[in-house]
Amino acid sequence: MRLTVIGCSGSFPGPYSPASCYLLQAEHEGRIWSIVLDLGNGSLGVLQRHIDPTTLDAVVLSHLHADHFLDLCGLYVMAKYGPGARERSPIRVLGPADTPQRVGLAYYGHPTDEVPEFDFDAVVDSSRFQIGPFVVSARRVNHPVEAYGYRIEANGRVITFTGDTDTCAALMPLMRGADLVLADSAFVDGRDPERDIHMTGSRVAQAALDAGFVKRLMLTHLPAWNDVEVCRAQAAAVWPGEVEVATPELVVEL
Repeated sequence: MRLTVIGCSGSFPGPYSPASCYLLQAEHEGRIWSIVLDLGNGSLGVLQRHIDPTTLDAVVLSHLHADHFLDLCGLYVMAKYGPGARERSPIRVLGPADTPQRVGLAYYGHPTDEVPEFDFDAVVDSSRFQIGPFVVSARRVNHPVEAYGYRIEANGRVITFTGDTDTCAALMPLMRGADLVLADSAFVDGRDPERDIHMTGSRVAQAALDAGFVKRLMLTHLPAWNDVEVCRAQAAAVWPGEVEVATPELVVEL
């Protein structure tokens, strides 16, 4: 399984990175299957350097804040009006139940269930989906809106994507035994007292330790105002191994 970081900036696109978007690819039945975790604002442009977005096998949304889903509007335009649009099958989109209405509101200015370019699947707690070689398991996590973390298994490898969350019980089954945990680390100890929104580096590291058998830990969703090395150091004070930090267009082979 290959991970390509398309965007990793937290809460809004940064000067050097789009918002949340991660391309996962794996071989299965003689071809490469491709899904993205989130399609936040600014990500569709960078994604085109790596793949024709209209050929994606699925878009998997953690939640419906703009920095995680808004570039679905651009993908809709590509799928509806781009070359060969009439011959394409709808692109599968996994997300909260009101995803179609939110896409319609963002693009048309009013909610709608009619977005034929997309094939929507509603995610709920403990949902499980098969997309070619990818088995995608969802758990409801701890954020002010309906939000999900995902455990993605393919070809004997496991990536956990926490989405936006503070610490919660759902992280344990998502993270346990993962080859790579890609974790929200938007907040900083000593600066951000708010809870039930995002994790800090130290809370990410503790959650991974509590889950057990996590092989690699990677911080992501850092806003442009964060000092990356402060976030890394706070995680490293708890995590016994290397603390990695997502960067735009980083490629990880698992």
